[in-house]
Amino acid sequence: MDRLRCFRMMLRPKTHVFLSYSLSLLLIIIFFFSSTNAAFNNITTIPFNDGYSPLFGDDNVVRSPDGNGVRLHLDRFSGSGFISSNMYQYGFFSARIKLPSAYTAGICVAFYTSNGDVFEKTHDELDFEFLGNIAGKPWRFQTNLYGNGSTHRGREERYRLWFDPSKQFHRYSILWTAKNIIFYIDEVPIREVTRNEEMGADYPSKPMSLYATIWDASNWATSGGKYGVNYKYAPFVSEFKDLAIEGCSADPIQEIPGGAACSEKLDKLDAQDYATVTPRRRLAMRRFRQRLMYYSYCYDTLRYPIPPPECVIDPSERLRFKETGRLKFGGSHRRRSKRRGRTFTPVVEDDQAD
Repeated sequence: MDRLRCFRMMLRPKTHVFLSYSLSLLLIIIFFFSSTNAAFNNITTIPFNDGYSPLFGDDNVVRSPDGNGVRLHLDRFSGSGFISSNMYQYGFFSARIKLPSAYTAGICVAFYTSNGDVFEKTHDELDFEFLGNIAGKPWRFQTNLYGNGSTHRGREERYRLWFDPSKQFHRYSILWTAKNIIFYIDEVPIREVTRNEEMGADYPSKPMSLYATIWDASNWATSGGKYGVNYKYAPFVSEFKDLAIEGCSADPIQEIPGGAACSEKLDKLDAQDYATVTPRRRLAMRRFRQRLMYYSYCYDTLRYPIPPPECVIDPSERLRFKETGRLKFGGSHRRRSKRRGRTFTPVVEDDQAD
């Protein structure tokens, strides 16, 4: 299908949620895809049994027949998850993911790196968390990072998706190097955190494993807990395939990769096309954040009267947000929750205010 035909199909009157978004966003995404799709074409994937193992809910971790993917189920008895076989200090972590369909309020699907099982009080973490959905509303998700146990200094950003993530697979990726962190959806960078001296230990720096989980987060995930999981729609299934990790495995006790071979791998990682936010990618990221980011901790003056050191404050962008860090249609922070032992402060939101 040629690009023009594809674009015309996107403009047909439908009830699909992304039609409510700006035409300019769609144009920039199409332009971006048409020009830079080589960056993610050469990713080396790892069969599930070769690089991962069940984390919990073993009966709900269902491997694909070809061995290249897995389905995670949530039912009224258990959620499920998997973990990488190795830990890595810096790397590229990526998977094509399809989220559960139909009514999914209260469900959290997470794709993240962490070392909380090894460094319980000083853990690092990088998150994609998808926050469930109710009929007629766009899917919402958040990215977050923690360094050295800084759970009281959560760095959440929240967004809407410009597509329905339950209809087809999309690639979600986390690049983590000694100098920066980039979150990608397909080939669109949606967030970059650049390391600086002022961040200190808040910048994740210890070896981490890759995790994926699905679990019941009824008390906070969708509209701040207003809508919980309805198990008459169970099982809820999230699919993961084409899993990829580029990096060098590391001993968490030594905390540094060892040997010349690891140095070569990390140099190769830094040289990858996706390791740099080019001017074209930066434009796409800016468009995404202008149109679809609705909360940023950098503008949340209630939590952070002085923005954390990695924040780059844009005066024109600041005008769009309330003192809570949310866009000017409501929201607050008033709830605490736990995900398998990790405490954080999510953003409470009211869907009806959008």
